[in-house]
Amino acid sequence: MSKLDFSTQDFEFRRKRVREAMASAGLDWLVVIHPVSIHWLTGSDAKSYQEFQCLLISAEPGDIIVLTREGERSEFLDDALVDQIWTFGMPEPEDPILLFEKVANSLGLKQARVGMEVPAYYLHPHHYVRMKQFLGEALVAEPTNLIHDLKLVKSETELKYIREASRIADIAMDAFVKALREGVTELQLAGTVYQALFQNHSGMAASPINLVSGPRAGFSHGAPTDRVLRRGETGSIEYGAMFKRYTSTIGRQFCLGTPSPRAQELYDVVRRASDACIAEIRHGVPAVVPHLAAKRVIDDAGLGRGRVHTTGYGLAPGFPPTWGEPLHMLGDSTYTLQAGMVITVEPPVFIGDEFLGARIIDNVLVTQNGAELLSRFSRDLIVID
Repeated sequence: MSKLDFSTQDFEFRRKRVREAMASAGLDWLVVIHPVSIHWLTGSDAKSYQEFQCLLISAEPGDIIVLTREGERSEFLDDALVDQIWTFGMPEPEDPILLFEKVANSLGLKQARVGMEVPAYYLHPHHYVRMKQFLGEALVAEPTNLIHDLKLVKSETELKYIREASRIADIAMDAFVKALREGVTELQLAGTVYQALFQNHSGMAASPINLVSGPRAGFSHGAPTDRVLRRGETGSIEYGAMFKRYTSTIGRQFCLGTPSPRAQELYDVVRRASDACIAEIRHGVPAVVPHLAAKRVIDDAGLGRGRVHTTGYGLAPGFPPTWGEPLHMLGDSTYTLQAGMVITVEPPVFIGDEFLGARIIDNVLVTQNGAELLSRFSRDLIVID
């Protein structure tokens, strides 16, 4: 994504909503760390989250200020909508927190009420400790999800990009099925998927492909290897397609030849759990309700120990290593589904000691009266004779 993918009015509307949320939370300034938050406010695709970056936004109208490494200066100038750019490292290593302190002092942050995002993956603990010590009593909150929660409901333009990502994901799955046969390696199949994605204008998704088979079929997030697929083996594949940073995910089960009764059972249970989950999704429903519907199906089948991860989650314009949003369909979720949200549905069963697993991954758009499946690819078990 870049500043050209949305109108200036879109960015102004987003910033207005953030400032209103800040005012409601009693904040004068927000230190924005998460690359998805920075991307949503500026259009930036920069990789400076690898070291240190932050955006400073005030509750009152004013400049959007970005601190980033010098290597990203041109990208922020040309491809992002920002007012001030401060950089470190020119070209030798330089302490980014000293730059943060300089900018913060110039803006009077230590005399204000400051909130700071503290996201996983993107803020080094040493940086966090020093920033917290520097701000002292001015740091009154860590509203990490303030911006994320504002962007859960997608705009029409965002939905257009997500639908395109879903279309590309379907094309890649079709290519995968055509290449799936005895004697091919997992890595060769992964290469087929990536070729189809890139040839059809997908960007590099935030998380790598999961592709397992045979004795590795019980791995819920296994990366492809050079093992050769054999007849009678089952497996699963999951990947993301990305269009202008917006992600669509898809996951399917496959078998070379007739599946064993146990493999068929796991697939059937997961399919029923997924259907039960989707049937509960609609505007105004607590996110825990679809989760409990899927959980009930799996537990009633005696496979509860195989529920190794979330039933589903919100989809963000992802940056490595993840494309997920804070909204999860889990037992402790406090979120309520709203029309315009895009969430994954993927209740799993993976049983490592049986070397088996099953997961169907689909994305749905929450509507007033239900859920719209975004993928057009069959959800049936893929069987290669």
